[in-house]
Amino acid sequence: MLDLTYATPAPKVIAGAKSDWELVIGMEIHAQVASNSKLFSGASTQVGAEPNANVSFVDCAMPGMLPVINEFCVEQAVRTGLGLKAAIHLRSAFDRKNYFYPDLPQGYQISQLYHPIVGEGEVLVEMGPGVARKVRIERIHLEQDAGKSIHDMDPAMSFVDFNRTGVALMEIVSRPDIRGPEEAAAYVAKLRQILRYLGTCDGNMQNGNLRADVNVSVCRPGQYEKYQASGDFSHLGTRCEIKNMNSLRFIQQAIDYEARRQIAIVEDGGTVTQETRLYDPDKGETRSMRSKEEAHDYRYFPDPDLLPLEIEQAWVDGIAATMPELPDAKKARFMADYGLTDYDANVLTAELDSGAFFEAVAKGRDGKIAANWVINELFGRLNREGQSVATSPVSAAQLGGVLDLIAKGEISGKMAKDLFEILWTEGGDPAEQAARHGMKQVTDMGAIEAALDALIAANPDQVAKAKVNAKLAGWFTGQVLKATGGKANPAAVNALVAQKLGL
Repeated sequence: MLDLTYATPAPKVIAGAKSDWELVIGMEIHAQVASNSKLFSGASTQVGAEPNANVSFVDCAMPGMLPVINEFCVEQAVRTGLGLKAAIHLRSAFDRKNYFYPDLPQGYQISQLYHPIVGEGEVLVEMGPGVARKVRIERIHLEQDAGKSIHDMDPAMSFVDFNRTGVALMEIVSRPDIRGPEEAAAYVAKLRQILRYLGTCDGNMQNGNLRADVNVSVCRPGQYEKYQASGDFSHLGTRCEIKNMNSLRFIQQAIDYEARRQIAIVEDGGTVTQETRLYDPDKGETRSMRSKEEAHDYRYFPDPDLLPLEIEQAWVDGIAATMPELPDAKKARFMADYGLTDYDANVLTAELDSGAFFEAVAKGRDGKIAANWVINELFGRLNREGQSVATSPVSAAQLGGVLDLIAKGEISGKMAKDLFEILWTEGGDPAEQAARHGMKQVTDMGAIEAALDALIAANPDQVAKAKVNAKLAGWFTGQVLKATGGKANPAAVNALVAQKLGL
C-alpha cells in the first residue's frame, strides 16, 4: 500500500472577506452505469442514437408496464461499492421519488432513499506526493435517469428525447469532508479514475455520464470540528447545491464563486437561503434555480411494483474475486517494483490502458528507462497528435524493441528518437528499420581511436585547455561523433578521450 500522510486542511482564507472562513463541501456524484441496457427495461443505452429510438414501453410509462430489475446493473453497483471499500447491503429496496418534469414520463423516479444497496465507504484523495485526504462515502444507491428536454430547436416549442430515460445511475453521496475547490476537483477525478478501473462507469463528463451536484457552505474556523464531534450539521452553515456540474475546472470556479457569495451575504448581516443553483461558466457565477427540496417534498414511498432486492453473500464474494487491481495498489506496486517516482507512477496509473502499456514495455527491462520513454516520448507525442494509448501508432512491443537496441549498444539515444519517429510514421520491426536506415553505432574502437588521434594532433591548443578544464574535453567527443555521423557510442568515446588526454 502507499505510504500516505493524512492531511488536515488549514482554514480557507477568502480574499476580500472581513475574517477567515472555512469551506465545507459535500458531493453527490451521478455515475451512469456501464451497461448495454437500462435499469428496469431491455432498451439500449447506446449513445448517439436518433432521438426516442432507445425507448421501451416501460421507459415511456405506458399503462400496465412493470419494471424488471437489471441484474447486471446491480452487479455493477456492488462492484463499485467494493472498490470504494464500502459496506454492501444484502437487502435493499426501491422507492418512488415523486416530482414532475416534462422529461420524466412516469411522474416519479425510482430510487433508493431508505435502504440503499451500498453503505459507508471511502476515497483517498492525494493532494501532493505522499499527502492524502480521506473523503467518506455515505452511501451509493441505484436510480433511473430522466430524459432530456431540448429548447433550442424551435422558437415556440420544446422537444423531449427519452433515450436516457431509465438509464441506470449510481448516486455516490459523500460526507461533507471536502474543504476546498482544488480538493473537490481532485475527489471527482479520483472517483472517476476508480470507476473507470472497475469498468462500472466510463466517466465521460462531456456526455453527462458522470456529473456532480456540489453542496457548498461556509463556517467560522473551529465549527467543522464541532460538527465532527457532535454530528450536528447546524455548525456548518446553510448549504446551497450547485446542480449538474460536468467539468473539473467549472467545479472549482463554481465553488469559489459560491463561497464568496455566501460569505458576502453573512458578513453584510444577511442570511443564506438553502436552494439549488446553476453555474454559468460564461459569467463565472452561480444563479438561483429553485428552492432546495427536502425528502418530504418528494413524498417518497416504497415502490409497489418492485419487491425488496435481496442478494446473497456468496454472490458478492464472487464479484469481489474478480476485482481488478485499483489505482492506489497499482501505483504502490509500480513504485516498489520498478523504482518509479511518485510523479511517474501517478502518470502511468492515471488510466488503466496507460499502466498496461507501460508494464508491457518494462517487462524484462529497466523500469525507469521504460517509464521515461513511455511518459516523455510516447505520451508527449500522443498528446500533440490528439491520440490515446489505444490508438498509438507505436505498440508496446515496438517501443520495447527500441529500448533493447539501446541496451545492446547498437543505437544511441539520439538514434533511438529518430527510430521512434520512423516507427510512428512507417511502422515495422525496430531492428529491421534501424538496419534499413543505417542506424547502427560504430563499435570499431580502432576507427574511433584513429579519428580521435587525428583530432588531438591537429588541435594542441584545445588539448591544453582540456587538461586545465576537464569539461572542455567534451569538444573532442563532439567532433568524433560528428566525424562518424553520430554513430559512435558516446560513452565509449568519452572514456577514450579521458584516457588519451590523461584526465
